[in-house]
Amino acid sequence: MNTSTEKLLEVILEGLKNNKARDIHILNLENLENAICKYMIVCHGTSRTHVSATAGSVEKEAKEVLGEYAWKKEGYTNGEWVLVDFSSVVVHVFQREARDFYNIEGLWADAETTVIEDDY
Repeated sequence: MNTSTEKLLEVILEGLKNNKARDIHILNLENLENAICKYMIVCHGTSRTHVSATAGSVEKEAKEVLGEYAWKKEGYTNGEWVLVDFSSVVVHVFQREARDFYNIEGLWADAETTVIEDDY
């Protein structure tokens, strides 16, 4: 794993935990053909406000700790599904119903997945 990608992953996880993201899954896509990034992180929030604030926490943490800015971000307006793309790591913060509907984890079922248990 690239050291800068590893550090970015750690910082993103810190941003998610700081805002109490739920059911965090890290999908390692490095060994999959046609993968769009190295890692995909999927989690959910408890409301539109929580989803948007959680994604914002990820951006803030990456900026403050690493000086990294998201390459692309979408979904802040409606707060159902916010995507924050750092190129090597893509973060999906959903509301629970949208997460179940889109089933990102199922779409990338071949990926090695690490689940971070909620401790809050």
